[in-house]
Amino acid sequence: VDGELPAPKLPLIPGHEIVGRVEEIGRDVKRFREGDRVGIPWLGWTCGECKFCRSGRENLCDRARFTGYNIDGGYADLAVADARFCFPIPDGFEDIAAAPLLCAGLIGFRALRKCGDPKRLGLYGFGAAAHIICQVAQFEGRKVFAFTRPGDTETQKFAQRLGATWTGGSDQAPPEKMDAAIIFAPVGALMPVALRHLEKGGMVISAGIHMSDIPAFPYQDLWGERALCSVANLTRRDGEEFFEIAPRVPIKAETETFPLEQANEALSRLREGKLNGAAVL
Repeated sequence: VDGELPAPKLPLIPGHEIVGRVEEIGRDVKRFREGDRVGIPWLGWTCGECKFCRSGRENLCDRARFTGYNIDGGYADLAVADARFCFPIPDGFEDIAAAPLLCAGLIGFRALRKCGDPKRLGLYGFGAAAHIICQVAQFEGRKVFAFTRPGDTETQKFAQRLGATWTGGSDQAPPEKMDAAIIFAPVGALMPVALRHLEKGGMVISAGIHMSDIPAFPYQDLWGERALCSVANLTRRDGEEFFEIAPRVPIKAETETFPLEQANEALSRLREGKLNGAAVL
């Protein structure tokens, strides 16, 4: 068992951002028809009965199942999905542009909404999720401060092109205090760093499932009703809201495509920080 996630299904077909057309539907499915284009996200099933499901927090369901983890995913010709957890893909998005929206976009959007209504938003780690959420935040009139690995001027230029107000290394201070910050990089040491740059009442959100340990920091940095919070998974309501706003922005996902046979190369380049935007198979 990995943290609070259930044990993965083994053997497993990976792939948790799936875009495809419906080939066949179950007899009780009313939302979709054969031929519809749909997206299958990370959250693949919840029990609907637990205290979390019954209180609008199905993302915390103890029995939840996840695409490409407990449920066979998209590295295949065909996939089976629960229609209740799929989303129709807006017409303005080609398949390749739509795929990153189904995890990077959705988790990033949930993290953004957990921030409240920040006027000045910091994004630490400017990859697949951050480059999508930067566009949403700018559309909503927020100032975006994009933090990259120190010295990564190429990614900083990428963030500027997408509308970031300021860009710099994660070892730098933003030009003004932030109302909220989202940590996309799996680096626990960034949590207290971001905390020090928050306005009173601000929040730092960790948007990843995995993160290295958070080092100790002075209580003074937290005082003033600042807060640290994690984001876990997503709800179907997150998806509905996100796919409503995405065409209005409109979000332009920066993608680099790879044939399925090069999946391991794509993953290696992701780990090494050598991708701008999202990799799509």
